[in-house]
Amino acid sequence: MSLQGVFPFVLDFSPKKRIEVEVSGAQLTGEAGLLPIRQFDEAIRLTERFSAALRDTRTGDVLHSTLAMTRQRIYGILADYEDQNDHDTLRSDPAFKLVCDRLPDDLDLASQPTLSRFENAVSVADLKRLRDELCNEFLDAFTTPPTRITLDIDAFDDPAHGQQQLIFFHGFYEQYQYLPIAITCAETDMVALVGLRHGTCAASLGADDDLRYLAQRIRERFPDVEIIVRGDSGFGVPRMYDVCEELRITHTFGLAMNARLKAISEELLEQAQKQFEETGQKQRLFLSLPYQAESWDQPRHVVIKCEAHAQGTNRRAVSTNRPGWFVNPAAVYDEYAERGESENRNKELKRELAADRLSDHRFMANFFRLYLHAAALNLLVRLRRATARKIEINTTDLNREIPPEAFAGWDRRTWFNRRRRNDPLGEGFACTWRQRLIKVAAEITVSARRVLVRLSASWPFAEEYQRISQAVLAYTRSP
Repeated sequence: MSLQGVFPFVLDFSPKKRIEVEVSGAQLTGEAGLLPIRQFDEAIRLTERFSAALRDTRTGDVLHSTLAMTRQRIYGILADYEDQNDHDTLRSDPAFKLVCDRLPDDLDLASQPTLSRFENAVSVADLKRLRDELCNEFLDAFTTPPTRITLDIDAFDDPAHGQQQLIFFHGFYEQYQYLPIAITCAETDMVALVGLRHGTCAASLGADDDLRYLAQRIRERFPDVEIIVRGDSGFGVPRMYDVCEELRITHTFGLAMNARLKAISEELLEQAQKQFEETGQKQRLFLSLPYQAESWDQPRHVVIKCEAHAQGTNRRAVSTNRPGWFVNPAAVYDEYAERGESENRNKELKRELAADRLSDHRFMANFFRLYLHAAALNLLVRLRRATARKIEINTTDLNREIPPEAFAGWDRRTWFNRRRRNDPLGEGFACTWRQRLIKVAAEITVSARRVLVRLSASWPFAEEYQRISQAVLAYTRSP
């Protein structure tokens, strides 16, 4: 469509001067913040390695390489374009062309039908290689051999978008859906493994095999590391207990409060209520005991928390094989509760980066899309850590006897909130990165010698853009 016959036109709402709107002949983009991210990607080679895991079976002249299409999709997800349809417009965007190693005047990038064929061509062997590559990224994020690795395992609902293979109606979520699984690392925030499952499966389906795979890969790289696994009550089943003990993994899983556990802890709950009424202060009391459910082949260590506060009472239970579970049950439960930070990774993956938009018909294609979203999150996580500001935060009202990284509970939440205020991008979700870095208009000019990108001098986050770009350049040039 030509706009020349439509523009210019005049808007007359301003009492000062008339407003004339016309078309610019310059190459313009609204995604110039992708350029420093692409520079960082060049250093860690994330999209390159992701693409190398795929086997391109096309013959003849190929206009769009697997690497270019991989970058189209991953950078599109980062910029809030999760669908293939978005690329019918973005394929001519100069910033997207640059991140895919084309000049703005070069041939347009892949269209929606081409990207659809790309995703649907993925094989089982490709997905296995992508699993290996995702695990490699997670392990490579450790700059020094760790003494412990904490894996948080969780499932999330992925609503259906039409007639898709292996979607089923889930009674709890009241929708047709998939039920993906994600395992993240608490020390690095990286996604270590993802899996796509049918919509009505148990939360723990296949999680034992996933742990076997990850434990083997981790110990091949770091033989002496301690592996810790945390998960909610959906994973607190005998099969998961058995595999953790088989693999020498320390575990803490949520345990649903049934009638028997409630009866056992009733007296402790009443005591917590009484102490709250006497003091007006929140009370947390803990009970440690061996417990065996009917479906278990042996007793397990269980910790029950009874809490009373102004909003009422709360009881929670976990099963664990963590040392010291009996003498310090509060530490066991608090360590389990810290998996709430892993919930933020799931939120980023599902909501911020739209992993709940697996809208291809073919199950295998949607599995591949889940890997694309996980790769986008890992790229953002590594960028955040590489460019985070080194800042001093006032902790005089917090526990100064331990380093901030070891804070727990209220101290931990307060410290992270202060970090986010002082360094919005270093702790920011994808929406913050889009607002402050990615979504910026720029004019792009190509000459014989260079590609010139002009940003607006009045853009309020120009200083942040400059700082991130300099941090990325320092990272890529470091030995």
